[in-house]
This record gives sequence, structure tokens and C-alpha cells, in this order.
Amino acid sequence: MITTIQTYKDIDSTAWSRLVQSSPTGTWFQMPEAYSFFADLPNVFRPFVVAVAEKENGTKDLLLRAVCVGYITVEQNPIKQFLTRRAIIIGGPALASDCTDEEVVLLMETVKCRIKELGGAIYIETRNFNDYSRYRDGFEKAGFAYEEHYNFHINTETFCAIRDKNDDEEHEIVYEKVVNGLMGKNRIRDIKTSFRDGAVVIDHPTIEQVREYYGILRNLYTTKVKTPLFPLAFFDALYHHSDGRFILVGLPKENDCIEIIGGTVCVVLKDKCLYEWFVAGRDGEWKSIFPSSVATYAGIRYAAENNMPRFDMMGAGKPGDAYGVRDFKARFGGELVEHGRYRFIVKPFLYRCGEVGVALLKRK
Repeated sequence: MITTIQTYKDIDSTAWSRLVQSSPTGTWFQMPEAYSFFADLPNVFRPFVVAVAEKENGTKDLLLRAVCVGYITVEQNPIKQFLTRRAIIIGGPALASDCTDEEVVLLMETVKCRIKELGGAIYIETRNFNDYSRYRDGFEKAGFAYEEHYNFHINTETFCAIRDKNDDEEHEIVYEKVVNGLMGKNRIRDIKTSFRDGAVVIDHPTIEQVREYYGILRNLYTTKVKTPLFPLAFFDALYHHSDGRFILVGLPKENDCIEIIGGTVCVVLKDKCLYEWFVAGRDGEWKSIFPSSVATYAGIRYAAENNMPRFDMMGAGKPGDAYGVRDFKARFGGELVEHGRYRFIVKPFLYRCGEVGVALLKRK
């Protein structure tokens, strides 16, 4: 018998983690730790979790079959909240390897009901980081339309295989050959000249350095990306989270000071994947230093050296649309994948208004 679970406290966290770790569609964003992270930031997120379980014959035990973690965005301005609220399921739900269409339909129908209980959203969207093609019928039966969307996955397994070399010099030579074999020549040149001219990688930045980096990221979103950015409180919380990784790029100055010029913000799914949530840099300010390129390179290297076989770049735009971010990401040698998104529009009129508003904002 299939049943649903709609509250965090009713889901066994051990079984939940085990499902995500074993699922072909599992990501960090579906872990109990992700839900807790979202829940600890009520001024940023209104999180939800829904699960589908099967009652085992003759017992009260529940076998988890699917878990879906997401959040409704929160804006402090009531008018802005009314016009922009959306339910986002980053990475897509975690489904058992033999999950059925029936279970997917039940999961997503329950998500829709849960969103309504929480005060609603204009639309619900899964941002898929894995292949959901075998479950497409189930999503569509639940009313979710498929939309094509690109991403890049970088396989770091070859890097992982050489990370235990005893000879540091040999390790570095082999590692560089592998990296050079993946990345484009221009990207290799940019990284080499950046290090030559003083750029340094900071694996364990201070909170003050993270806040300095936030200023760079905020400027990027204000001037180029032109979509909402999480507040500083989000980055402070992620900095203190055990799964958060801030890898910054600095430039040494006088008096042993280091000026932050870029960085990448990632989360870790242990032994599985490093997800690059944000990357930004003061690119264009120097002729031979490329902070964003160094930051992403450092993230890839961190994944390899910490036994994570995949570096996930978390999105590369829609097919057919010119997208500079995709061009940037493509030069790191990853695999271009099209796992798309599933979207259910709750309020069509407000959704269309939002589309027009975003388009106008990006033209400015």
C-alpha cells in the first residue's frame, strides 16, 4: 500500500538520507541537511518536504520510495512577495531506482497540495540535475510540463584516481596533464597567467572574506544577471554549515593583506558530487588575471582531491538562447547534458505578468 508523508518530523532521517544517497536522481538539495538549512532561514525560504512510502506487508514499517524537498521563496516586501513567490525544487526529487509512474504522480500531486497549504506559489519548478526521462510520463500526468534546459557535468573520477600519488611532483605533473586534456587552451592560459601574476586560492576563508566576496556577487547580480540574489544571511549560514564550501580567489597586497577578487560557493554530497551554486569574480579589471576561471578551476580540483567524482555546474540556460554563462562553463571540458525542468503553473495570469517583468528588467 502506497502512502504519503508531508511533514519533516514524520520522515525517518536515516531512511531519508539512505534513499537520497542510493537514488539515481539524488542530490544534496534533497537531503535532510538541506531541508534543515532552508528551515533555519525563515526570512529567505519557506521549505517543504513530501515523501511517498510503501507499507510493508504485515508490518507498520514504511519503505521510502520518493522524497521531494523544496522551498517557496520569501520576500520582505509584501507586494513583491505576492508577485514573485515561486516554489523551487533544486536538483529534482530523489526517486528510488525502480520508482513507478504511479508513485511519481502521487508525489507531485501531493507537492501541489502542500504548496497550497503553505500559502501558494505562482508556479512550481523542478530544476533537474539528473536524467528524469524515464519518469516523464509520471510528471506530465501530474500536470508538470517539460522544458528543455542545459547543464554541465564534469567527471573528476580520473582526477580522483591520481590524488593519492605519493610523489607530490609526479602528482602535479599527472594532474596538470589531465586538466589540460579537458579544458580549452584559452581557459588553461587564463588560469596559468592568473597564478603567474599573483592570484591565490583561499580554501578556508574567514567570514570577513566571505562577506567581501558577497559584495562582488551582489554587483554581478545587480548589473548583469538581474535576478534576485539571496541576502547576506544566507551566505553567512552556508559558511557555518558543514556541507558548505567557499573557495575564494585573492590577490596579495601590501602588509600581508589579501584582496578578495572572486570565488565559488559550493555544497557537498559526500563521496558523490560538489555543486557549484554561485561563482563570480572581478573579471575584466586585469589583463592577465581571471578570477572566475580560477575559482571554478579550484572548485573542480577540490572535488577531485576530496573524492567527489562529479562537479555539477548547476545550469547552463535554454537551448537556442544565447547565454554567456554557458560559453564560460563550456570551456572547462564538462559534458553538456539536457535534463530539463518540470513546471506546473499555479496562477497563469501572474505567471505571464512575471515573465514580462523579468524580460523588462533584463533589458535595462
